[in-house]
Amino acid sequence: MTIEALRIANFKAFGSSQRVPLKPITLLFGANSSGKSTVLHALALAHHALEDGAFDTQRTKIGGESIDLGGFSRYVHRRDRERLVELGFELAPVRAWGRLRELISELPRTTAEVGIGVGSGGRHQAFAEGDYGPSQGGGRASVERFALEVDNRPLFTLSARRSGQLRLDQFDHAHPVFRRLLDRMLTLGTTARQISQDEITSLGDVLDELVPTMRARQRDLFPRITPVVEGEGDGAWADFLNVRKESRREDLAKATRVYFPRIVADVVRTLSLTLDRRLRELHYLGPLRSFPPRHLTFSQAHDSNWHAGGGYAWDVVRTNSAVRERVNQWLGDAERLKTPYELRVRDLLATDVLSPELALRFSDTFESLAVRLLSEQEDLDIPEPLAAALDEVRDRLAHGYGPGSRASVAVEDLVHTPVDADTIVEDWVKGIVRSRGDGLQDLVLIDRRSGTEVSHRDVGIGVSQVLPVLVSAYASERSLIAIEQPEIHLHPALQAELGDVFLESALGDSENRFLIETHSEHLILRILRRIRETSDGELPKGNCPVKPEDVAVLYVQPGAEGAEVVHIPITPEGDFEQRWPDGFFADRAKELF
Repeated sequence: MTIEALRIANFKAFGSSQRVPLKPITLLFGANSSGKSTVLHALALAHHALEDGAFDTQRTKIGGESIDLGGFSRYVHRRDRERLVELGFELAPVRAWGRLRELISELPRTTAEVGIGVGSGGRHQAFAEGDYGPSQGGGRASVERFALEVDNRPLFTLSARRSGQLRLDQFDHAHPVFRRLLDRMLTLGTTARQISQDEITSLGDVLDELVPTMRARQRDLFPRITPVVEGEGDGAWADFLNVRKESRREDLAKATRVYFPRIVADVVRTLSLTLDRRLRELHYLGPLRSFPPRHLTFSQAHDSNWHAGGGYAWDVVRTNSAVRERVNQWLGDAERLKTPYELRVRDLLATDVLSPELALRFSDTFESLAVRLLSEQEDLDIPEPLAAALDEVRDRLAHGYGPGSRASVAVEDLVHTPVDADTIVEDWVKGIVRSRGDGLQDLVLIDRRSGTEVSHRDVGIGVSQVLPVLVSAYASERSLIAIEQPEIHLHPALQAELGDVFLESALGDSENRFLIETHSEHLILRILRRIRETSDGELPKGNCPVKPEDVAVLYVQPGAEGAEVVHIPITPEGDFEQRWPDGFFADRAKELF
């Protein structure tokens, strides 16, 4: 189950409700300050509400320094505090569990919408005058409305009362999906084997009586309904109610009073848990990635910008060898960066730790060497190279031993005959690191052309900006990844190469989805090329097949009632079905011709 689309209204640049489809890859284009980033910020607000239960958000945890919402009075459209910020989440047919699974195998396409504002349910009915939102102005934003739409038709609405409780105040009991649910719950929960449509219609009055009694409590972003059931049927779902022929209408009404609150509560619970799980899978990467210190070991993991700024990515590469290998394959490809680099991990130890350890190991190793030489000298069967070396040493020692003498050269040769010095030193260092258990590891770049060790601060800013993008794609699985301007500081050819990275991560085994705010023509051209190659049967080996329905290209533009989202369909030939609004991408032709 995935979130297939967002609906946004009265949030920042958006006034009237706009639908944003979420495909495996969704690309947001538009002029500067048109409202592209508003879509990503809406997701960040929802994620923060789940994590903290806070709607009057100055900053979001996931957004770090990149997203500064400024509080409700700043992010509500046109700063009109009478409006409700509306966030809708459209789900594909939702699998149910528990008793609900017995009632209906799947809920059809469903949209759950929350309205955030300060109204009848807020702690204060109105804001004190102030410029920085309810936290500084005296009020508190909360969920004022929750609505459910099934198959593009409203089913019910919960709205807040002065007490802060949410109550069910609108319910369409003529909705085809609900009628099917009602039919199933009555046949499963009573002795009646069949319910006619006329009987279901006749229960409308009972349902109208029940609607005002339904209450919910706000829990982070989505409400939870606690059914209150009176009379017979309290307790487990397994209770069967008797429907007698002589009192059939009254018995069906009684069963409806028992089961209606439970079925509504289960529908809300199912959708809430599904949306909660999916929104917590959100990863966000801001437009300005961090430029870590020269020694990555000492980066601050507790930095508020750790994830949004991409600092975490360096730690992932340092500790995850599989991700490091994939990043190295991309960085080291001569067809991409043209300057092949490789990321390697090196161990760090302080000199006051290393010196005594090396002295001890040096002594132990050469004691072992001396024992070996002496024991093999007493053996009659001395290996020929060692025997010849010993004879040479004895002969030259008779003429004196000192630096540069023939004897010292002979001793050096003797020692190196049975010993691989490089292997011994490597074993020493590994042994010290293992024995200490508190060694540090640093991440370095190796220029493979010269074997030179360099820092990311020595090779230009492009590598540091693209690495978090690569890690987002390579280290995530089944996640929704929102990235602002992945192309920043990258050569145009590299911007195109990122298209293949996103396609592989989205359509391959990782099954991620990307929401990308970008200005890069090169990025979309690569994706269009892969669609065309897939249709023509000419897709290069190793690339994932791409269909037009796997990609959504959206153009955000100003409108009379706020930002508007225009969907630009793609043909199987890898072209656009309609012209871009405002001549977007036409600048190249203008400059050329």
